[in-house]
Amino acid sequence: MDWRSISFDWNQVRAFLATVEEGSLSAAARVLGQAQPTLGRQVTALEEALGVTLFDRVGKSLVLTPSGVDLLDHVRDMGEAATRISLAAAGQSQEIAGDVRISAADSTAAYILPDILADLRAQAPAIRIEISVSNEISDLRRREADIAIRHVPPKEPDLVARKLPGSMGHLYAAPSYLARYGRPQTVDDLIDHIFIGVDQTDRMIEVLRQHGLNLGHTNFPLLSSNTVAIWEMVRKGLGIGIMSEQIASRTESVEKIDPPGFLPIPVPVWLTTHQELHTSRRIRLVFDFLVERLSA
Repeated sequence: MDWRSISFDWNQVRAFLATVEEGSLSAAARVLGQAQPTLGRQVTALEEALGVTLFDRVGKSLVLTPSGVDLLDHVRDMGEAATRISLAAAGQSQEIAGDVRISAADSTAAYILPDILADLRAQAPAIRIEISVSNEISDLRRREADIAIRHVPPKEPDLVARKLPGSMGHLYAAPSYLARYGRPQTVDDLIDHIFIGVDQTDRMIEVLRQHGLNLGHTNFPLLSSNTVAIWEMVRKGLGIGIMSEQIASRTESVEKIDPPGFLPIPVPVWLTTHQELHTSRRIRLVFDFLVERLSA
């Protein structure tokens, strides 16, 4: 498109179209809420910008010239398009609709988000939510998600983040496991127990060591990169697992077994989105809703 060739503005076009539709400058000025001289100057400016004469002045009347007649259909198309834009904008102001993709770790997606999304659907049924389940950090700048629930703050300057009340990670086991292997009374008792760990065992062993547990690889005969699978194995009595209290409190058939000397593991929560997307009404609504519910 040759933008340099477009030297008129919509107000001039609207003045011309209203004059044609209403039959005179005075009638057009009334419907547009303008002074007649102002409207006349807009029509004249359009004629100068286009290099054509649109009206012949016959006494006190205006008569379309052949050039004006030729342009009228195009101008009416512009008017109809402007009307559609106004209606669409008005509709959006009454109803928030569209897609929003949320990135979350598997345990958050499985155990926390469903209740939240049920209430969100009741409040904004025209929003379609897609959950992107990943334990890796999604790239919001590449639109892998619109909103991310993370355990670390973003480093990118063009991302908007809100730190939410976090949770604490504790040791949990099923009653069936405790019946077979006994309840640990001290951190030293845990050396002989079975743990279910993530596949990055070395990292997990180091984190647990910082929190009072001295375990080795032999304590982790069961591994998974999926925390939902880990948690289900804990529930079935296969071993001891670590889970945030926020999720464990929603789970039946598990017991907290922290012995004296074990330091609970902080589980921070950050809600993140791109600063440009934060101005979208539907994304802002979902973002604020998640802030409210995850904070509760």
